[in-house]
Amino acid sequence: MNVFPFFCFFNSLFDKLFLRSIERMENQTSDSFLQFVMILDLLVGLPGIIMALWIFCKMKDWKPHIIFLFNLVMADFLLLISVPFRIDAHVQGGSWRFGSLWCRVNIYTLTVTRSASIAFMTTVALNRYVKVVYPHHWISKLSSVAAMRISALIWVVVTALRIPLLTTNVLHESEAKVNVCRSFDNYKVIPKPLYLHYVLYIFEFFLPWLVLLSCSIQIPYHLRKRRIGNREIVRNAIRAVMVITTVFTLCFMPSVVTGLGSVYFQSSSYEKCKWNQAFMIGIGFTYLHSALDPVIYFFSSSTFTQTFKKSVGKKKKAQRSVPGKFQNSRSERSLCHTPTLSLGTQPQQPQIRRARQQLT
Repeated sequence: MNVFPFFCFFNSLFDKLFLRSIERMENQTSDSFLQFVMILDLLVGLPGIIMALWIFCKMKDWKPHIIFLFNLVMADFLLLISVPFRIDAHVQGGSWRFGSLWCRVNIYTLTVTRSASIAFMTTVALNRYVKVVYPHHWISKLSSVAAMRISALIWVVVTALRIPLLTTNVLHESEAKVNVCRSFDNYKVIPKPLYLHYVLYIFEFFLPWLVLLSCSIQIPYHLRKRRIGNREIVRNAIRAVMVITTVFTLCFMPSVVTGLGSVYFQSSSYEKCKWNQAFMIGIGFTYLHSALDPVIYFFSSSTFTQTFKKSVGKKKKAQRSVPGKFQNSRSERSLCHTPTLSLGTQPQQPQIRRARQQLT
């Protein structure tokens, strides 16, 4: 009796039932992780950004690196505005219910803010690097007006490069017969404008990452090579570049590596499925940068840190002065009722003057 057909039948049945059940479990795991990360991003990132904007409003001296950091805050703020719609889609099992137009706007906003965040993180690191390595170069003495122009140019470039996303219908039906809003998905036919999006997604990671690594290596190298007078500036620059490089690598590398892995393993459906799920989890790390960027604000600018400490210090001082005022008012009342108070002399303290006015 030939058992080979039965073996093939059970093997195909095993593949359909077992592997698909694993795929569903992995989809649920990646969706749950994305929901958790995006909710965490809102809970942690939004208060941090509001606090950062409040501190920036109290600043009087807007140096170039402060301008770059402010634009980084604005990019994070725009990202957080778009995140609730992604949370709703994942809660609905991936189903997008806000229409095709808003799907394109949402994907466009998420992509532009990611590109802008990468650009301004790199610009802040380069600014710190030039201050240490080339302190007498004209770039090191960049004016605030020039920094504003550079920031405007960055916004123009990142928004222009992503315009094809606004002209592409990224709302499509998935294998589960659900309308999903994704720029990265298993398209039967990939729209041509998305090819540019995929290339930029990879390019805008590797180029800034190599620049950040170079800055991290070059600053200590120049420290050994020559003496630099102000050690505090050097320490702040090294700390800023290292923090930016760490946040950048942690947030943006997982999605790029797993995305390339899913492309490489296209021939194996099971391996591709695993890499696709890993890519979705990597996308979750991308959202974390808006929650971690407040760390960059503190370590990249001593002015930002000092303004924060002064603002917090004033609040604490005001809270401590409340009981003091109560004691002063009691002392004034006791002074007003003191029989030895002479009305003929001119007191020097304003509290005694007010007491005399009350007596007269």
